[in-house]
Amino acid sequence: MVKLRLKRCGRKQRAIYRIVAIDVRSRREGRDLQKVGFYDPIKNQTYSNVSAILYFLEKGAQPTGTVYDILRKTEFFKEFQVYFDKKRKGT
Repeated sequence: MVKLRLKRCGRKQRAIYRIVAIDVRSRREGRDLQKVGFYDPIKNQTYSNVSAILYFLEKGAQPTGTVYDILRKTEFFKEFQVYFDKKRKGT
């Protein structure tokens, strides 16, 4: 199973996180399948590759709680709510 999870980067006391698609069995710093964005909690900046995130969500990837909150704050799910509703209905 694939998850969208945070991977820690940066130096001491200045953490920056990459949002990655990674296998569930891998550890936090393990090898990722693809980098799909980043999150800087200090500057409160977020970048996300929307097409890559949609691809992994379509394939059944589950975002962790923190990644879900980050995507919700960037209004990712609000933009694609119609798209997800269509997929759920099967049309």
